[in-house]
Amino acid sequence: MEADGLTNEQTEKVLQFQDLTGIEDMNVCRDVLIRHQWDLEVAFQEQLNIREGRPTMFAASTDVRAPAVLNDRFLQQVFSANMPGGRTVSRVPSGPVPRSFTGIIGYVINFVFQYFYSTLTSIVSAFVNLGGGNEARLVTDPLGDVMKFIREYYERYPEHPVFYQGTYAQALNDAKQELRFLIVYLHKDPAKNPDVESFCRNTLSARSVIDYINTHTLLWGCDVATPEGYRVMQSITVRSYPTMVMISLRANRMMIVGRFEGDCTPEELLRRLQSVTNANEVWLSQARADRLERNFTQTLRRQQDEAYEQSLLADEEKERQRQRERDAVRQAEEAVEQARRDVELRKEEIARQKIELATLVPSEPAADAVGAIAVVFKLPSGTRLERRFNQTDSVLDVYHYLFCHPDSPDEFEITTNFPKRVLFSKANLDAAGETGTAKETLTKTLQAVGLKNRELLFVNDLEA
Repeated sequence: MEADGLTNEQTEKVLQFQDLTGIEDMNVCRDVLIRHQWDLEVAFQEQLNIREGRPTMFAASTDVRAPAVLNDRFLQQVFSANMPGGRTVSRVPSGPVPRSFTGIIGYVINFVFQYFYSTLTSIVSAFVNLGGGNEARLVTDPLGDVMKFIREYYERYPEHPVFYQGTYAQALNDAKQELRFLIVYLHKDPAKNPDVESFCRNTLSARSVIDYINTHTLLWGCDVATPEGYRVMQSITVRSYPTMVMISLRANRMMIVGRFEGDCTPEELLRRLQSVTNANEVWLSQARADRLERNFTQTLRRQQDEAYEQSLLADEEKERQRQRERDAVRQAEEAVEQARRDVELRKEEIARQKIELATLVPSEPAADAVGAIAVVFKLPSGTRLERRFNQTDSVLDVYHYLFCHPDSPDEFEITTNFPKRVLFSKANLDAAGETGTAKETLTKTLQAVGLKNRELLFVNDLEA
């Protein structure tokens, strides 16, 4: 069934449902499952409700509104007791058709008389109804009327098809929803209507009729003596009893497609039922196909919408990822730029400090000056600087000289070689304003730190 748009799981459920219910048409099985969202248990329970005459969940409420039913005799197959296979206990003369000329004349006259008598009584009955003989009856408990009829019918005729145990409106809605034929049987007191007695006891109780009705249709019945039965009788225009009408969905409208008036043999009723169902099954098949197509279209649209939503979510996620990447690149660029600016600012700050500190560098004493010390500085680049200082100059003065020299690193420390000791460190300069020890170290004279003439000092780059 993959060609019909079903998955393997759905196909398996259709086959299981067919095995459970015995419904031969696979399209019917699929339609039922689709209407129950592919819930096999619920769909099977609904079919059991229908077979036992109980309303489905769709029409469970007794307040459900009945769909309009088109009652046009030109669109109906009408069968009566006067047609072949029909029979009447009350009016049709019994006995064989006479073969003599006079007998035939008498038979024709009697038949015409019976016909005109029936027509005249119908006309008189119609005028009586117009004159108020049949006042409208208030329907207060339609379900009670139906259940009362079913109980009384079962007591009088134990063998009969399954009657729908709901109101007329519920039966119509279930037939429309389930795409089933609905037979409406209107009952009248059999004690006063021999045709009704014969029809119920001999025709509706036949096994072939029972099986066909239970398998192919829903059967709803009620007594016209009750308000519910009387209301339905008026809506479908009953002229004689017994009367059954078959209602079906045709061109998206519920309409009466068959009318069965009067008594007939079980074989004839079965033939008439088959004739009506065969003539109208195409409409139910078309409705079922339309429903399946709508469901397929809705499923396809839903899948397309879900795919579109997933595509939108994927596009949004991709856009968010691209945005994150752009943000990361931008942040990296900003970090690089900030670092570059920090380097530039630091260079500018160092340049400014060198200009300011250059004024603090003591002047170089003469070579023969008393207390002059010649110091040789070895820079990280290998360059040697020689400078004379007074023994009274401080370690900080030496730092200022080296810091302001263009070949010197920006951050450095000054050390001796043997023994290795640090005369000046950037840490001492940073801590000079916080601790007295660091400040005392920087203000010591060269003589106090033990520098001698021709002393070699090493300048180490702290940023290398």
